[in-house]
Amino acid sequence: MYIVAIAWVFVVVLMAAAEATSTQGTLLGAFFTLLLYGALPLSIVLYVMGTPARRRARQQAEAAQQAALTPTKNNQDALPPDNG
Repeated sequence: MYIVAIAWVFVVVLMAAAEATSTQGTLLGAFFTLLLYGALPLSIVLYVMGTPARRRARQQAEAAQQAALTPTKNNQDALPPDNG
């Protein structure tokens, strides 16, 4: 996943450099090329592609929390005593 992102950043940086050094180009145009062709689409794609990993991590954290709260045969003292 990250190799595609690195390659895309490389291409966009080259596009921005070509825009900045062109006789018809400007630094402002290079900035917007970098922003609109690079940072914005790349952030959206990486966010969407990272969704399954975030979901998996959240489910594992919830399962660990649930396991810590549920006493089992091997873990009878998982819950603190109620002092009753």
